[in-house]
Amino acid sequence: MKTFLFACALAVAGTLAACNNENTSDAKSPTPAAAGGALSGKITVDGSSTVFPLSKAMAEAFREANPSVQFAIDVSGTGGGFRKFCAGQLDIAAASRPIKSAESEQCKAQHIEYIEVPIAFDSLSVVVNAKNNFVDCLTVKELKAMWEPAAEGKVRQWNQIRANFPAQPLALFGPGKDSGTFDYFTLAIVGTESSGRDDYTKSEDDEVIERGVAADPSALGYFGYAYYQAHKDQVKVVAVDNGHGCVVPSAETVADATYQPLSRPLFLYVNLAAAPRPEVKAFMRFHLSSQSKQYVTRVGYVPLPSAALVLQASRFERGVTGSILGGHGSVTGVKLDAFDEEKERDRVRSLLVQ
Repeated sequence: MKTFLFACALAVAGTLAACNNENTSDAKSPTPAAAGGALSGKITVDGSSTVFPLSKAMAEAFREANPSVQFAIDVSGTGGGFRKFCAGQLDIAAASRPIKSAESEQCKAQHIEYIEVPIAFDSLSVVVNAKNNFVDCLTVKELKAMWEPAAEGKVRQWNQIRANFPAQPLALFGPGKDSGTFDYFTLAIVGTESSGRDDYTKSEDDEVIERGVAADPSALGYFGYAYYQAHKDQVKVVAVDNGHGCVVPSAETVADATYQPLSRPLFLYVNLAAAPRPEVKAFMRFHLSSQSKQYVTRVGYVPLPSAALVLQASRFERGVTGSILGGHGSVTGVKLDAFDEEKERDRVRSLLVQ
């Protein structure tokens, strides 16, 4: 588990509208933020390894304005973060997929209401060892053949994926079952969320996956684009062909919706009871300000459009609770413009996992 603990804070502004499956709390709307270095307190964040680099970067920038605010940022996977969040142990849960129905029920049972805040998009990346000279692109069908439950104990060599690949061992590295990336990838590639082979090297820490792929010439793994960007010299990204040609992950292919089905939104879930605290309010305002875009881009993710930031900031300020994506877990096919217009809601809902 990663732990990032230090002092920081700042304030900024923003705004968004509510939708079905959401509730607005007028009585619990956030109070005005303190100015300058007057903020203090401690903010606890846990969950997604994918979101961790962004949380860390935002918190470091936050510290420059208000060093008296303490942050404890941990990684236990999206599922692990939701368990702690719904037990009342966190101010914010970081997630690389939307909350599941069962997790929402756990929160409800503990009287934990949440504000769902999309913060960026990720181009989930498939990588191989940097010395791999035979894989540049894989089809969704080939990835499924590697990762589906039926492959367990049977698909063990590269030439079983494609006949002209070498007859060398296929070493797989990926997230564990507490990971939102595991949930999303299995839905997008295998076809069923949380359904996949179990005989691979797994970790909720993406750095562990990266090191495994970097150390084994026969390896393949997957994780958020930020981890590829940070380790370009150690691993090679693989293009993905979903039937329309080979497409590499990038800000451009997320924006034009060609990197499908592995483009996905990232989230923060804020405990409604914590949201009015000046330091929490200021931190979330910073996330939803135009200033956040530089940190999102620097880490390797794709910022939300300005209109989306304004709308989502309004939603946070008004204490709108619930999930815009229905609270059913991973949803594929969500595009970058999904959170910036009211008219997009019906289209998003049509993608929901039932």
